Formats: sequence, structure tokens, C-alpha cells
Amino acid sequence: MPLSSSQKKNIIKEFQTAAGDTGSPEVQIALLTNRIDRLTGHLKEHGHDAHSRRGLLSMIAKRRRLINFLSKVDKKRSSEIEKRVGLKS
Repeated sequence: MPLSSSQKKNIIKEFQTAAGDTGSPEVQIALLTNRIDRLTGHLKEHGHDAHSRRGLLSMIAKRRRLINFLSKVDKKRSSEIEKRVGLKS
């Protein structure tokens, strides 16, 4: 089940770097983390769902690439977003 528009707006509002910001790495990482958490819960119940597992691995890889990009641009922002979304550094 996808995120409702109100949930998505709340996440964007919490992690945006400027007013109207919807595409910064911080927002993208936060949205991906939320989707990953929801899909992880689904896979705990449905362990044989290989298609969803593949999608999950794809999302995790995309989030890792975004974090790597952000760490190259600004190390401080990268470590801050990792702490805010609850990732290990």
C-alpha cells in the first residue's frame, strides 16, 4: 500500500531544506526509508514474496547511493540525515 498524500507531505515538510523543497537528497532518503520500513514489515509476514524482496533491495541500494552522494557533497548533512532517519553510520 503506497503512502497517502498527507503522510508524504508530512515527511517532506519534516525533512525539506527550504520551503517548497521536494527533491533534495534528504527528502528522498526520508521517503525511501519510510517505504523500506513498510516493506520490511510486509516481508516479515510474507517471507516467500520474492518480487517484493527484489524491490526492497533496489530501494536500499538507491538510498545508499543517495547517502554516498550526499557524503561527497557535504559530510555533515549526510551524517545528520542518517541520524534523523535512524540509520547506522
